[in-house]
Amino acid sequence: MTAPALEINGLQAWYGESHVLHGVDMVVQPGEVVTLLGRNGAGRTSTLRAIMGLTGARKGSIKVNGHETLHLPTHRIAHHGIGYCPEERGIFASLSAEENLLLPPLLKSAPQGMSVSEIYAMFPNLAERRNSPGTRLSGGEQQMLAVARILRTGARLLLLDEISEGLAPVIVKALARAIGSLRSKGYTIVMVEQNFRFAAPLADRFYVMEHGRIVERFGAADLEVKMPVLNELLGV
Repeated sequence: MTAPALEINGLQAWYGESHVLHGVDMVVQPGEVVTLLGRNGAGRTSTLRAIMGLTGARKGSIKVNGHETLHLPTHRIAHHGIGYCPEERGIFASLSAEENLLLPPLLKSAPQGMSVSEIYAMFPNLAERRNSPGTRLSGGEQQMLAVARILRTGARLLLLDEISEGLAPVIVKALARAIGSLRSKGYTIVMVEQNFRFAAPLADRFYVMEHGRIVERFGAADLEVKMPVLNELLGV
């Protein structure tokens, strides 16, 4: 039986003295798109950061494709085939779009990453702006570039933090198409999203967080039944 792409058990995490995660349990199967829902401050971004070893102290278990990664440094965690796209994007202003794209090293432990031509086919805007400095890209183009950059590394488990936030509807639709395409190619995706309308059609399953804990979990088939609960928890 294939191991889950991501299996989290009893995860606790701290920033300094601040205890931010209180026993998170989550399982993501290979090829699934899973969305973490919750209000601001619920612990969703902290969960992604904890997976990557970017919080302070952590306790519990985080397995990636069956391998325990809790005690590994961030660069070793990434080599298990994880690509993290943080909310702040991290585009280098002094480099062109294509230089930004080519910057991260390929993961030795992962299959070959997406080629530049495949990425440009998925994000035509980036092909047009390949020679533009990072600062000249729109917010939407920077977000596309941040996603594209981790695809090139060979990562197959993608952690995407609020990729639709503050973007024009046409860009949000382009990102939704890209996620649909990645799902069809067998990528595993964990999304943190405030934009419920963006996330709802894309996800196979949902986890809802509150105060650093998972308080609801359900599949896409149960979404309609769960809407009253979501309205209460999220105000959607």
